[in-house]
Amino acid sequence: MTTSSSRGNAEPVLTSSAPGGTPTRPWADARSPIVDRVASLLAAMTLEEKLAQLGSVWPGVDSVIGDVAPMQGVLAPNVDFEAATAVGIGHVTRPFGTKPVDPAKGAAQLAARQRDLMRRTRLGIPALAHEECLTGFTTYQASVFPASIAWAATFDPQLVERMAHAIGSGMRRLGVHQGLSPVLDVVRDYRWGRVEETLGEDPYLVGQVGAAYVRGLESAGIIATLKHFAGYSASRAARNHAPVSMGPREFADVILPPFETAIRDGGARSVMNSYSDVDGVPAAADPALLTGVLREKWGFTGTVVSDYWSLAFLHTMHRVTGSFGEAGAAGLRAGLDVELPNTMCYGQPLADLVREGAVPVELVDRSVERVLRQKAELGLLDADWSPDHSATEDSGDIDLDPPGNREIARLLAERSIVLLDNPGNTLPLALGQSVALIGPCSNDAHAFFGCYSFPNHVLPHHPGLPTGIEAPSLLEALLAELPDAHLVHAIGCPVKTHDRSGIPAAVEAARDADVCIAVVGDRAALFGLGTSGEGCDAEDLSLPGVQDELVEALLETGTPVVLVVVSGRPYALGPYEDRVAAAVQAFFPGEEGGPAIAGVLSGRVNPSGKLPVQIPRARGGQPGTYLAPPLGGNSEGISNLDPTPAFPFGHGLSYTTFAYSDLRVSAESVPTDGEVEVSFTVTNTGSRAGVEIAQLYFGDPVAQVTRPVTQLAGFVRVPLEAGARARVVFELHADRTAFTGIDHRRIVEPGEIVLSVGSSSTDLSLVRSVELTGPAREVGRDRVLSTPVRIEK
Repeated sequence: MTTSSSRGNAEPVLTSSAPGGTPTRPWADARSPIVDRVASLLAAMTLEEKLAQLGSVWPGVDSVIGDVAPMQGVLAPNVDFEAATAVGIGHVTRPFGTKPVDPAKGAAQLAARQRDLMRRTRLGIPALAHEECLTGFTTYQASVFPASIAWAATFDPQLVERMAHAIGSGMRRLGVHQGLSPVLDVVRDYRWGRVEETLGEDPYLVGQVGAAYVRGLESAGIIATLKHFAGYSASRAARNHAPVSMGPREFADVILPPFETAIRDGGARSVMNSYSDVDGVPAAADPALLTGVLREKWGFTGTVVSDYWSLAFLHTMHRVTGSFGEAGAAGLRAGLDVELPNTMCYGQPLADLVREGAVPVELVDRSVERVLRQKAELGLLDADWSPDHSATEDSGDIDLDPPGNREIARLLAERSIVLLDNPGNTLPLALGQSVALIGPCSNDAHAFFGCYSFPNHVLPHHPGLPTGIEAPSLLEALLAELPDAHLVHAIGCPVKTHDRSGIPAAVEAARDADVCIAVVGDRAALFGLGTSGEGCDAEDLSLPGVQDELVEALLETGTPVVLVVVSGRPYALGPYEDRVAAAVQAFFPGEEGGPAIAGVLSGRVNPSGKLPVQIPRARGGQPGTYLAPPLGGNSEGISNLDPTPAFPFGHGLSYTTFAYSDLRVSAESVPTDGEVEVSFTVTNTGSRAGVEIAQLYFGDPVAQVTRPVTQLAGFVRVPLEAGARARVVFELHADRTAFTGIDHRRIVEPGEIVLSVGSSSTDLSLVRSVELTGPAREVGRDRVLSTPVRIEK
């Protein structure tokens, strides 16, 4: 077979003759090893065809109403699909997720584009279609699951894995190949708008839940994309796209571990770069990060895709390159394989640099090989692959919100709700009470959805269109939950604006009721249109708008107030400590959020959620995260500011009580390459069944660098009937204590390790020390990343 030059100077000859003279393409033979198939295809490609596989096209972006990506109006020109794909294309961007489309019609349209691409282009290579899938498949009529921060509050990786498989199954049915989730950014500042998209502030929790999501999505045949690699959530002043000031040790020990876990234990096949620059180096142009850490240290073999326009941003925003071509060259050298959402830097500007000799063609081949390998893994290069799916325009309705999805959504919502405080046992609500339901989130189901849910992401720009799924508001759910209750409803004030005109009526309703339920919080949206979500950063942690004024006015009535916060970030609740009758935190709980909250309030659901972030006390001062070194806590007079939170990481109450006892360790001393079993008993000491999330922490009292006072080492959900008990056994490997030492090597250091067990990061009733013995040991890519646990009853 004659092939084209890598520079595209020769006339390509693609076919050879099989017996009988039938033209064949060796890369289409599914019986051959993928490495050989990819090599034969790569050898047959011109330079333009190679670069096309590193690019993307966003069909119909010019008809999208409203921004669904940063700077979309500036960087998303009207693109002719046929012209943009004349020699092929790597990705098709969001064919379902940027405007309402009937699922069956959308699937038929995507299949038609694929057939056209295969027929019209010389090589006939299909495109990868990618979509967002953070709170479910972001398309019309698809299930809206709880936001990521709510998954983390369940401390239930197995359920998250089920959810991700359900999401992926719907995507796969419609012809989508890659999902741009999960977000593994570790929360560092609660004011950041994208807290709702994260899995909390502890890297172990983020890694475990994130890896579970990856396993679920990948098991459905969808490529999971980890984002945002890395450091995005640590921006200065919590501003979106702001610079990151962070030392390499904190970066290595807090920011990177979740990504490593999701790759090694989850099997993620794609990574998306962060928009941020860390210590002056943009992630999209950082070879130490995208190649050194990701591939050389961790052994990652998948693709790195750009966050939307992050290559162009190297030129226009970071200002580290002089042109779009140079930006493409910088990304390619760093190890960034695919430019999304359309081709600006990896097209002709980069081709010119390659032909000039400024960029080695071997770098192009390196990335193209990665893209083609994934297409081969998905079957897209097989001779018999067809874009036709069971979902066609004539196949009838496609249910993207089936009963199985709703059951998972219900379980996640119920398990994510956190009972913060209930000092007078006001909850569950007593029968026969008159109830005033007050607040801007009380009768709006959209208050339960995250910013990347289709109803909040796209539908606000299509006001005449229904939500497309069933999602009762809390008012509707409470009326169904408490059919005999006397319930009065008032909004009080909007979520975001400063309209106080409804507060007097809300106060009057509360004054006449036996109990007032104040439902406050967020409305998720994008780029400042909401109070939570991408580009919706907060100046401080006051409730948005005049909601704090509403709560204060309700408290002054003397009626017991149950504060229900429905939000994407934690807000400062210190001003209400010891003043509210009960407090409940519901992080965007999705389409089943209304019934789930109503079930907790009525007592039908016994809450079991725990906080994946702290609830701060002060509105202005930042409590930081619970992963504080010794100087990060209350300094007892050295500073007049106390960062102690109102409610700590891992906190969450139940309508029953639990006791911890009989802590045992399998050895008092453990080699620095060994492990210890940590076991204890959890007893349900209350009168009803419940679930406790048992938590294991460790501290390193003396280390060569400052370490967190305590950090999560393991967790497990323990379901117990009233009066029942269970034995919990954690298998803690010494590798789990590893940290980046003073010489920047990751080590396990000998010395005392303090093990603590309990129901939150501050409620640790059982404590025992073990000694790590032997030499300090450097750990590598084979280090143990998780803590296995079993329950013995």
